[in-house]
Amino acid sequence: MAGYRKLGRTSDQRKALIRGQVTSLLNNGKIVTTETRAKEIRKVAEGLIALAVKEKDNFEEVTVKAKVPRKDKDGKRVKEVVDGKKVTVYDEVDKKIKKDQPSRLHARRQMLKVLYPAKKTVTEKGKRPVVQDVDLVAKLFDEIAPKYADRNGGYTRIIKIGQRKGDAAMEVLLELV
Repeated sequence: MAGYRKLGRTSDQRKALIRGQVTSLLNNGKIVTTETRAKEIRKVAEGLIALAVKEKDNFEEVTVKAKVPRKDKDGKRVKEVVDGKKVTVYDEVDKKIKKDQPSRLHARRQMLKVLYPAKKTVTEKGKRPVVQDVDLVAKLFDEIAPKYADRNGGYTRIIKIGQRKGDAAMEVLLELV
């Protein structure tokens, strides 16, 4: 018996399907899919979460000097004329950044092999919706991993919804616990 389900697809289609659904699960917290797909997605998602839990505190904070453009009261960059050209004025500030240890960096790269780039739509009152990129790896390390730090596996839950009308496939809700 095989170690995984083929889901009636070629290997590249199957990998793309699983990657897409794992990305959606981690981005949204829950997805509705068929039971067999959910069982395959669960394997991959729980592996990523376990990796994030293992490496969540494996970094050091470092202070670095950064050049930041000076801005006026309207939020626009301040420019001054030097040798007949307009040049932006920069200030040096100290910033604290997280520097990953080698094992956390490797874990981050392993996660990026599986996850697709994700986006979310932010709507403010009276303004147009804005589409923003979501850093799912940072979300895994900063939000999801601390939530599951004291758990030994079992990060997802499958709840049966019922049969789909078209082909009578069992639909389930796959969610993060």
